[in-house]
Amino acid sequence: MAATLPAASASAVTTELHAGVLVVRIDNPPVNALGQPVRAGLLAAVEQAAASDAVRAVLLVGAGRAFIAGADIREFGKPPQAPALPEVLNRLELLDKPVIAAIHGPALGGGLEVAMAAHWRLALPGARLGLPEVNLGLLPGAGGTQRAPRLMGALAAAELMLSGRHLGAQAALDAGLVDQLADGDDPQAAGLAYARQLLAQGAGVRRTRDRAISDAASAPAALDQLAAETAKKTRGLFSPARIIDCVHAALELPFEQGLQRERALFVECLNSPQRAGLVHAFFAERESAKIPEARAAAPRPLQRLAVIGGGTMGAGITVAALDAGLSVVMIERDAESIARGQKNVEKVYDGLIAKGRMTAEARAATLARYQPGTSYDAIAEVDLVIEAVFEDLEVKKAVFRELDRVCRAGCVLATNTSYLDIDAIAAATQRPQDVIGLHFFSPANIMKLLEIVVAAKTAPDVVATAFELAKRMKKVPVRAGVCDGFIGNRILAVYREAANHVLEDGASPYEIDAAVRAFGYPMGPFQVSDLAGGDIGWATRKRKAATRDPRSRYVEVADRIAERGWYGQKTGRGWYLYPQGARTGQEDPEVLAIVDEERKKKGIVPRSFTHEGIMRRYMAAMVNEGARVLEEGIALRPLDIDVTFLFGYGFPRWRGGPMHWADTQGLDRVLADIREFAKEDPQFWQPAPLLEQLVAEGRNFDSLNRAAA
Repeated sequence: MAATLPAASASAVTTELHAGVLVVRIDNPPVNALGQPVRAGLLAAVEQAAASDAVRAVLLVGAGRAFIAGADIREFGKPPQAPALPEVLNRLELLDKPVIAAIHGPALGGGLEVAMAAHWRLALPGARLGLPEVNLGLLPGAGGTQRAPRLMGALAAAELMLSGRHLGAQAALDAGLVDQLADGDDPQAAGLAYARQLLAQGAGVRRTRDRAISDAASAPAALDQLAAETAKKTRGLFSPARIIDCVHAALELPFEQGLQRERALFVECLNSPQRAGLVHAFFAERESAKIPEARAAAPRPLQRLAVIGGGTMGAGITVAALDAGLSVVMIERDAESIARGQKNVEKVYDGLIAKGRMTAEARAATLARYQPGTSYDAIAEVDLVIEAVFEDLEVKKAVFRELDRVCRAGCVLATNTSYLDIDAIAAATQRPQDVIGLHFFSPANIMKLLEIVVAAKTAPDVVATAFELAKRMKKVPVRAGVCDGFIGNRILAVYREAANHVLEDGASPYEIDAAVRAFGYPMGPFQVSDLAGGDIGWATRKRKAATRDPRSRYVEVADRIAERGWYGQKTGRGWYLYPQGARTGQEDPEVLAIVDEERKKKGIVPRSFTHEGIMRRYMAAMVNEGARVLEEGIALRPLDIDVTFLFGYGFPRWRGGPMHWADTQGLDRVLADIREFAKEDPQFWQPAPLLEQLVAEGRNFDSLNRAAA
């Protein structure tokens, strides 16, 4: 029978005595985040347990679907409130009565730190454990870097913290993070049974701080190797190296001194500009799904999809839909093409089996929801169609006329286009209200970004349906308006043109790529061109040639390279050489000769550029065009542009996105750069009116995010 003692805190933490076991329930919806009421409640519960002779053990459980999912994001950027989590956990660990954490659902970040400060840990089947602070530019700051090595070994703990990944219950048991597994979904019942078992066995207090680190002898050398590998992978990120420093401290220092070292490095991370960029990215990703149409309408039914086209993109979209649990009909123009499309889909799942990430049974069950065919009549009753055929307006119009004929009323008709006019595509149907753009990024089953392009007549519930599809596919959606290239490719075209100008004025493509990589991108623009295929960019330039302003500067180097059939990796050379199918390119003297020849034709005397000088132009062009996209309503908010570039174009996450970056530099400085560059080329470097307005008013892009919230 339960006996209720005085509540440890109003409602965020409550206590109840069950035959000598004090059940401490964390109840801070929706995920039991460690806000100040929870921290204060936990501390009060510990003192309550210490003061009562009736309490023989303490059981920590979470209400709802989580144990504790981490810090309370509502406290981000605000002054800290007592008690601090390290204080709470030290007191918890030093309690002279056994403390058991019964983990169900997420135990992440500070939530796992709470569990590690307990004396015993039980995991239910749905438990997910992790220390993902690195994703916010931080490190575990409440003893996590000191306790995790003592539970799972120093190297394994460092790898867990650097990856930010989550472990399931069995993996956590294997790693040493938990002591026992339990069945069922009731953490209190399972936890009470475990607590009584421990008490019956005479198991008492077992403090993590007192444990020896299992790999103490081998870990220092392994950590040094890990540090070198991490430095290459993370390209200048601040917090990963500090995480490794903390693990070294766990090996070298007494526990209390290790905590002090952890706290000092945590504060360094907290004060880093990278932390601000990563936190902005964290919030921006969540805000991008908040759109006016979602408040105005509910999604349409969404179970059965059709994909028109079985090429690389169509197959990737099909896999993404199948992985989301949807049924998919794929349509191609003939038997040979659909066989090739089916092979493209099956190849993805065969690869997963080869890597041990999927069973043959799971593959069969997934492909049972896949129906290849050549007749449009097979899609008469689907809920949503995604057209993924060749990027040609007339071809797409023909497909949509056929969709208009066969699809049921209310079916959503989506086009996967990177540039084309969706209003024109919608006009080819009798139901423009049902037409929307879904711009997937390749490979579509892997890339997270999904630009959802809303045409002039698209119905609100169609937009809501597209965002629901993104959610099910675990994509990061961004709402865009109709223009050439939408948000991402429109801005890309402008900053790529700025890079071309720098190329023609004196920098080599290899210097430009190096500058962009040093900024934090995984690849430079010329490397990306070679990866995507130079023929794609060439086709786009030819498509736009008729509408190009004759007064604007046009750099022809890329055309000269494409005319030679040098399309990049797929042809063995482009801007770089790729001998014997190499994935990493080598500098090509013949490309440099082509560049020199083009300069001579125009009478350009080449000049040298520093990395900083290259990036000033590259970023100023990006931000200026971003401001134009905003003022035209193509993007709803600056954060939508940030999300687009973070998830679709390799923009370094720790910089927060181009518009956040501009805020950190100061918009007045960005505008001054644009005006300086305009002295050389006033046609290209025209300041966006919105940028000038914000500078004149002393505002930044984030003020527009806040106004839209």
